[in-house]
Amino acid sequence: MTKRNALITGGARGIGAATAKALAADGYRVFINYVNSTAVAEELAQEIQKAGGEAYTLKADVRDDAQIQAMFDTITNEHGGVDVLVSNANMNFTAKPFMDQLWEEFAQKLNDELHAAYQTAKLAAESMKEKQFGRLVFISSTLSEAPAPSFIAHGSAKGALDSFSKYLAQELGPFGITSNIVAPGLVETDATKGAPEEFKETIRMFTPTQKIATPEDVANTVSYLASEKSGHITGTYNPVCGGAYLP
Repeated sequence: MTKRNALITGGARGIGAATAKALAADGYRVFINYVNSTAVAEELAQEIQKAGGEAYTLKADVRDDAQIQAMFDTITNEHGGVDVLVSNANMNFTAKPFMDQLWEEFAQKLNDELHAAYQTAKLAAESMKEKQFGRLVFISSTLSEAPAPSFIAHGSAKGALDSFSKYLAQELGPFGITSNIVAPGLVETDATKGAPEEFKETIRMFTPTQKIATPEDVANTVSYLASEKSGHITGTYNPVCGGAYLP
């Protein structure tokens, strides 16, 4: 079987980087998308190649249609199209309570999140439909199901992403394409290093597994959902939080 192609948006750091390593170890040809982290992305690709994997870097802002199209054209023309899409690109948002937030601030996060997921999934699905095989994996957040103060823009956007994935699962299933959500809780990344230790300890204490997730914990879940073995699993919401948000 020819090697399958996996595109990870926002793939240079944190969960994206761990996912790129995991999928490369699984035998995928990985494409690491980034916007500003050129040196970090190149270093990651070299690390994967030294370990015997195949990795390439692709600079593109997934909020820009022309850049998205150019990225997919490169993968299609040089390697035969995308088989696995991991939609992981981080979109900034304004953290404010609802009563203090402007619609423009709320809408920016909602639009950026859904636009990136929509456009990349559309182009990926075109390739996947031809092959009658595809894996769409969207990185959401447990905040879509468990609200936290001042995270209304983020949680609402991720909630919309969760619903979007279900619709794709229903519509694209007949073409061998699955669509699933991976929703991390608190994860130890560069972005959370500055969080107060008291806060992290509180989360850990209320987590049944008694630990904070690592990027590798999330990547392991993505790895399974991207694999041949997960072909009958679609439309699911998979919280990677050690049971911290049990109903």
